[in-house]
Amino acid sequence: MGLSAVVRIDLPYVIADTDRHGNVRYYFRRRPAKKVRLPDRPGSPAFQRAYEAALSTKPAETAPARVKPGSFAAVMQAYLASPAYKKLDASTRGWQARALKEIAADKGEHPIAMMQPRHVRRLRDAKAAETPAAANTMLKALRALFRWAMEEDLVEADPTRDVKRAAYVSKGFHSWTLDEVEQFEARHPVGSKARLALAILLYTACRREDATRLGRQHVRGGRLRYVQAKNEHRKPVEVDIPLFPDLADAIAGVPAGQLTFLMTEYGKPFTVAGFGNRFRAWCDEAGLPHCSAHGLRKATAARLAERGATPHEIMAVTGHQTIEEVQRYTRAAQRAGLADRAMALLACDAPGPTGGEGKGPTGVESLKTKENLGAVALPRGLEPLFSP
Repeated sequence: MGLSAVVRIDLPYVIADTDRHGNVRYYFRRRPAKKVRLPDRPGSPAFQRAYEAALSTKPAETAPARVKPGSFAAVMQAYLASPAYKKLDASTRGWQARALKEIAADKGEHPIAMMQPRHVRRLRDAKAAETPAAANTMLKALRALFRWAMEEDLVEADPTRDVKRAAYVSKGFHSWTLDEVEQFEARHPVGSKARLALAILLYTACRREDATRLGRQHVRGGRLRYVQAKNEHRKPVEVDIPLFPDLADAIAGVPAGQLTFLMTEYGKPFTVAGFGNRFRAWCDEAGLPHCSAHGLRKATAARLAERGATPHEIMAVTGHQTIEEVQRYTRAAQRAGLADRAMALLACDAPGPTGGEGKGPTGVESLKTKENLGAVALPRGLEPLFSP
């Protein structure tokens, strides 16, 4: 049966084949093992059971392929076995390894010392033809590889240094509105696993990988304290926030002795990918296909900004390490507030933009005042560049 498309979804080793009739079938494929058919669709209990069973099966061990010393593949293998790589968090190790192995599959035998910026740009552009975001992920992985190789004196130059990221326009994850939260709550009642997941994500602004690890051991003295999973082995960030009343009510029903608040049907903690996939299904059930788990983190940060929280206050909740990261979430909220204040100034004691005889910015009195001020000498060193 011919395939019209091969689609990758957000689960390791899972692919979706679409045949000429438009039927989508999901498979687990972890080379060198053969691909295994997965039942139903992502998010369903049957799919999750089959996926977790396939993921827990250890692949057959094969002898490592012989590589040429000094080749891209040889340096890549050394990096993936290095302490520096092993200190990275699991998700970072995952996308770096996937990106580098994809390059090595085609360019592995080439001498790494011969790689030039033009070669990196070609790799970037070829990947950008698929998705620009994937191209930038590949570039990040290459930069990590060459930074390590430079430290180890395996290469003399970093060809990725002056290569720019692939340019593309993206609004990122959709930020949930209050109406969308209410719509989700209407579909998933109090006491359901979906409702508990919503409360954890919304009232902590945590990431998926943190939501899957939080449990009663993190609640002490009316506060939620935990170390973020992201960069925990390199630059650990401790989050210490008050336990929001709605979240306290949601977790009160979690059985005592349960390792994490969120558990699978088999009494085990969710994997990060598995939880993201399940939350995706819960959103779909609520008629919110455009919403996601990460969108709740964005929504909470934006809501804090709308209510006047400073960037540093928001960082204390979300665990971001730089103001620039927070500004990505709060930009729209701050812009709306600034616009409100600006329009209030425009409307203050003025009939409208045409001014007339009013006192607004274009009113007659305002213009006359500007004319009078124009004759006042400026402090020395601040003279106008041109005389009137």
